[in-house]
Parts: sequence; C-alpha cells; structure tokens
Amino acid sequence: MEQDRLGLALSTGSAEAAAAYRHASELLLSAWPGALEGFEAAIAADPGFALAHIARARVLQMQGRMAEARAGAAAAEALAPRITAREDAHLRILAQLIGGDAPGATRAAEAHLAVHPRDSLILALLLGAFGLYAFSGRADHDAARVAICRQLAPHYAGDWWFTGYLGWSLTEAGERDEGLAHTEHALALRPRNANAAHALAHARFDRGEAAAGEQFIAGFLPIYPREGALNCHISWHQALFALDRGDVPAALALYESRLRPEISTAPALNTMTDAVSLLWRLEVMGAPGRPGWGEVASYAAPRFPAPGLPFADLHMAMVEAMGGADSALADRVQGLERLLAEGRLPAGPVVPALCRGIGAFAAGRYDEAVDLLVPMLPEVVRIGGSGAQRDMVLDTAIAACLRAGRETAAQAILRRRLMS
Repeated sequence: MEQDRLGLALSTGSAEAAAAYRHASELLLSAWPGALEGFEAAIAADPGFALAHIARARVLQMQGRMAEARAGAAAAEALAPRITAREDAHLRILAQLIGGDAPGATRAAEAHLAVHPRDSLILALLLGAFGLYAFSGRADHDAARVAICRQLAPHYAGDWWFTGYLGWSLTEAGERDEGLAHTEHALALRPRNANAAHALAHARFDRGEAAAGEQFIAGFLPIYPREGALNCHISWHQALFALDRGDVPAALALYESRLRPEISTAPALNTMTDAVSLLWRLEVMGAPGRPGWGEVASYAAPRFPAPGLPFADLHMAMVEAMGGADSALADRVQGLERLLAEGRLPAGPVVPALCRGIGAFAAGRYDEAVDLLVPMLPEVVRIGGSGAQRDMVLDTAIAACLRAGRETAAQAILRRRLMS
C-alpha cells in the first residue's frame, strides 16, 4: 500500500498519485508555493484519492476560496467508503474545519492524534499563529502548543517540519533559547521552509536581535517565491525590525513595496492584519509620512464586514477608527457584545473592550483608552495571533498612558514587559 510522508497508509493504487500527495504535503507544511497544484496532480492521477481531495480543499480554505473548499470537501466525503478508518477520521476533521466547526475540529484532532500521532497534516491544524489553538479563545494556547509538541516529539525524531514548529511554539511560550536552537536546526534540515523562517524571525524579534533578524530575512526572501503564503508576512517582520532600530523610512518603503493590499500576494487575513498593524504602529509612534488608511479600508471592509474572529476584529477596529467609520465600529462592538451574551465569543469580554479602547485612542480620548486597554492586557493573548502581533496592544496602552499624563501607569506596564 502507498504511504504518506511519514509512513501512514494511503488508499490509492497509484504510485504517481501518492508521490504527488507526499510532495504537495511537504510544500504545504513548509508554506512553499505549489501545494494546490500538487494535490490536483494527485487527483488527476487517481480521481478517487479521497485524501488528495480533502487536502486540496484545505488549501483552498487557507486561500479564502470558501465555495471551492466546501465543494472539495463534499467530493472527498463522497469517497469516504473507500478509505481506512485513519483516513476517514483525517478527512472528517478537515471537513469539520472547512465547514466552520473549529471547536469540534480541535477536539477531534486531539483525539485522532492520540491514536495516530504521526498524522502531521492534522497536527498542523492545531499549531501556528492562526491555528486552532491560537484562535480558540484560550488564555493558555501558547502552553497548549508546547504541551502537544512535547507529547508527540518521540514520534517525529529528525522531522524538519515538526522541529520547526516545536521551535516556534517554545519561542512563543517564552522558552527562547531552546526555541531558537530547534528553529535553526529545522532550517538546517530544510532551508526552503518558510514556516521555520517565520519562526526564526519571531525568535530574533523576541530576543531583541534586530540586526540578526534583518540579516536572515535579507538572505531568505530572495529564495522564497513572491507567491509564497508567508512572503509578505516575513516582509512585515522585516519592517518591524526596521522600526525597532528607528528606521521609519525603511519600514514605509517595505509597506509600499510589499505590504500594501493592492500589491500583497498573501491570503486576505494576513494582507489585512499586516497592513493595518504596521500603519497603526506608525500612528502610535507619531511617525511622519504615514500612508493614508483609505486603501486599507477599501480592501478590508468588504472582506471582514461582520464580527466574530477576534484577531480580525481588533484590526478592523483600527481600520474603522482611523477611517472615521464610527458607526461601523459601534456596530462591530455591539455585534461582539451580542456574541458574548450568547456564549459564542470564546475569547470573552477582552475583544469588545479592546475595540472600544482602540476607538478611544484614535479619537484622542486617552484617559478612556487607558481605562479600557490596561485592565485587559493580561487577557490580550485570547485573541490569538503571535506575541509580536499582539505587542501593538501593549504599545498602544503605553502611548495612551503617556498622552494622558499617566507616566506611573506606563512605567508599570514597561516593568511587566521587561519581566516577561
């Protein structure tokens, strides 16, 4: 019987289809272009290959092509009677996620991995800044990633993908030396691994090593195709390093050449959040020559009109506040509070509070912004994303304190930051 990249059985009689599936899986796990085409090649070689169909659907979902993703999931489910129990569980977890049941997919993935720990495409769902753990609303999602990685590590000895995600998980959980060591080892095992490159950017940022981070990115981006899912986001990290050393013109140049929605090649959520968070950081800094918000608002408003994804909602609050869309921001906050009252906002009250605080800051009501943002700082982790992405909330709270003349509060936040 044919096998996947780690030796799990595949229900296809075509060696060509299995080889295409393995190759596409590695491209997907390394965030390298070509995964969609690879899964389509596997389907062309064996139209009855259910796991290739569901993997293709997952890639389409990641690209925001939801109608196609749902159709692909339905095609995969129609083939389920032909596959093994392991493959059937794998397929149904992905179908659950594509269908919008993230909590159900999380529970099913954890149960599945207890029996099939080497099913790396399922483990990958739980990990990452936009993974199921990160977007679960849990305050301990950083620790949860480390826990499952440590639990499953004996099953992935020497695996380049797992080593990279172990490193990233450790870095995000504050275990920076060990995280960096694993991340560098992952890149040595497979240099063309954008997920590990992204993890290294985080490790350097969290360690305050801007020069080393910029040097690495400058060497990596030329080998990473522009259409790679993380290409623009790694450029965003490059812009953060520029800001860290006070080079606002370099950050602005990266925004204009790599991050503007008009030219970004990233999925919609990355495109919106990267552009917004960089512009917001420039606003908080009071940096000169800041680009306008109109282009970002035109891109974001039709793609993220309704509340419900906290990480997106925080960024949309910035778009709406800076674009003068006060009624849209009020509607978003009311929608979030309605979801909270209905028990459908796992991240809890931090989300509407942050959105209100952002609105107050943008309007120059700094005392109000302090009162809204500072009490919520311990809960910001619940919105998901990475620590580097969430840092802008802390920076906003500090700026609000300083502009409100509350230096003691700003100093207290800084002390907590230095101790973390």
